[in-house]
Amino acid sequence: MNPKLLFWVPAILRLSFVLVGVGILWYFFGPIAGLLAGLLAMCVLLVVQLQYLYRLAEWLDEPSSSALPDGWGAWTDIFSRLYKMRRGDEKNQAELTEWLARFRQAMSLLPDGVVIMDDVLFLEWCNPAAEKHLGLKLDRDKGMRVTNLVRSPEFMDYIILGRYDQPLSLSLRDRKLIAHIIPFENRRQILVTHDATESERIEMMRRDFIANASHELRTPLTVINGFLEIALGQPKLDAQTRLAHVKLMSEQGHRMQNLVEDMLTLTRLESVDYPLRPERVNIPALLEQVLQEAKALSAGRHDISLEVDGPDIKGSTEELRSAFGNLTSNAVRYTPGQGRIEMTWRQTAAGPQFEVRDTGIGIRPEHISRLTERFYRVDKSRSRETQGTGLGLAIVKHVLLRHDASLTIESQPEQGSCFAVKFPQKVVWGD
Repeated sequence: MNPKLLFWVPAILRLSFVLVGVGILWYFFGPIAGLLAGLLAMCVLLVVQLQYLYRLAEWLDEPSSSALPDGWGAWTDIFSRLYKMRRGDEKNQAELTEWLARFRQAMSLLPDGVVIMDDVLFLEWCNPAAEKHLGLKLDRDKGMRVTNLVRSPEFMDYIILGRYDQPLSLSLRDRKLIAHIIPFENRRQILVTHDATESERIEMMRRDFIANASHELRTPLTVINGFLEIALGQPKLDAQTRLAHVKLMSEQGHRMQNLVEDMLTLTRLESVDYPLRPERVNIPALLEQVLQEAKALSAGRHDISLEVDGPDIKGSTEELRSAFGNLTSNAVRYTPGQGRIEMTWRQTAAGPQFEVRDTGIGIRPEHISRLTERFYRVDKSRSRETQGTGLGLAIVKHVLLRHDASLTIESQPEQGSCFAVKFPQKVVWGD
């Protein structure tokens, strides 16, 4: 039915009843009684309308579908419509609230920072990554200008110039950030920050690795090529000189081969396509093999001992042999003749532990934190003498990472060093 009819028909009927009643009273009791009755009826209707208007005004101050009053007459339809409208609004608001909560949760999990600002750069919202990147605090800084919170000349220039088509490289809070402002809507802007610190570090390590590897390979190749040129240019060299040249070329060839093998080992350890396949590691047999290799390298110049008093563990026998062998061979290389090297495998309260303790030349404190870097050498000349590749401790670090183990180093110059590999209790075989 037409909404207008729904409003006017009941109203006309109510007025008709009032007029009929007034007419009846007029007929039986006279005009004064009829008029007074009609006036009273109209006053009652007016009071009822005013009461509903007052209740409607109260409800509009705090609209809620549960608090909507019941109506009478035309007010029934009015309140019914308001109820449906309010229920729709509440449903839409609940959906918007849910979507907003999902959006904020999703933004909170992003590794990149997200800052929502108005057209004059006042902070409206940011996720935890942005707080970490830019030093913001949403509860504290909401409503403040972002340019007053991020104190950086490069960022200020980026904002002033307004060239948002290109991202900004920003050094802030000891981090390398990539910032990008994206305008959206008419009065909103999004600032996105990406932490490129790790990417920069990896890229720098890659460049250093290539440069160092090229340098390390160049030396033996230069020696080999030099002697070959001598051999070609002077075919009548005496046998003793030729033998000395061949011996040096052989040493450099072995050095180059060891370097390539260590680089391949590092690549394999870092590859996600080469996961660790745990097996039972026979520790006494493995360490006995490491001991024999150390004695062969020492050639009787050192007192080398081994003590095993601990359990077998889960892991890769080959990888652990490489790690333990590198630690032991380093001890042999950097310990003068007649020195002592002690290898120990024991069970501790925290888990199994392997130690290599020597009476060698020791390491100054400023070098200890960098020992596991690729090609890092405390004394380059001594490393060349001992035929080290500079990758041994880097291999040790990656092997231990794959076994959830850690390496601690204690050393004093001219007194010796202690390299301790600590495994968690969970790697013990049978646990």
